[in-house]
Amino acid sequence: MKPPALIVTSSHMILAAAVALASAALCRAEDDVDGVTAVSGKVCADYVRARAPDGGFQPEYYAFGKGGEWAGQIADKTIDQQNFEKVARVIAGPLAERSYLPAKSPKETKLLIMVYWGMTSVSPSFGSSVADSNLSGVTKSINEGLSPANALGTSAAVRNGIGIKGGKGIGTSSTIGVRDDVLNEESNALHVLSMMNDIRDNADFRNAMMLGYDSAGLIASERGRYVRGTAFDVERKDIELEIEENRYFVVLMAYDFQIMWKEKKHKLLWETRFSISERRNQFDKALPVMARYASRYFGESSNGLLRKRVLEGKVDIGEVKNLGEVSEPAK
Repeated sequence: MKPPALIVTSSHMILAAAVALASAALCRAEDDVDGVTAVSGKVCADYVRARAPDGGFQPEYYAFGKGGEWAGQIADKTIDQQNFEKVARVIAGPLAERSYLPAKSPKETKLLIMVYWGMTSVSPSFGSSVADSNLSGVTKSINEGLSPANALGTSAAVRNGIGIKGGKGIGTSSTIGVRDDVLNEESNALHVLSMMNDIRDNADFRNAMMLGYDSAGLIASERGRYVRGTAFDVERKDIELEIEENRYFVVLMAYDFQIMWKEKKHKLLWETRFSISERRNQFDKALPVMARYASRYFGESSNGLLRKRVLEGKVDIGEVKNLGEVSEPAK
């Protein structure tokens, strides 16, 4: 994600007055929201919130900045009909509960909270890919030209991407009886399959970074490769399944507004990333639910990736109030 512009124009700011327009539909969680809400919160080492005498947080004043929408691969009217203003209104409620309040002037504005939202794009599933089908066909042709003993070992080698002629653990005699053109087809099929796997891995890594799933340290990492195929691989598989499906997400990135305004520099103080599966959900209904759950990590570290299944029930986010508006900073 690109950092925000040094001077945020009024078109990129949500005035606090817009918060008062929140509809009743966004004031409560919906019963039919389903799935795992994932949250990752990170905080700058020198960002510490002051406490009020009653033990709560002292208010910090913010202005919203329009980060932008990330479109997915599929048409979805529940997110296509949303815009910056609608998304920000929903986020403002949970922010207020954490004592983050809309600023009335640039001088009192501590944070510029950039808002990004959208749906991830995923690569085609491995099992249904053309490359996998082609490889299966080639493997069948190879096995038809082998003795029963060699066929068993060769099939396993192909499925593991080892290869045939001169492959690890496979003698060259294992290709006896197989035509050269079939072996060439096998080599090409493995090459295409390798490319498909690279595409999938790149998509997984991109989505993991966007959604905060990289916090678990299991995607595109040495740890992830080490646990693959072991008894400790359950969590990695669960995470992989989740990021290989379309997910609605929101990313909040809070910058030091005063440094940006006065020194024209970017200093990221905290970020919170949260998401939920698109399947069986609607973005406009899921947003208040996942925002409420994620709000406890607005300005606080989650110490890694947290995943929690949405429970049935309704949550009242309370009355939404107009606390004034933020003026455009002087150039």
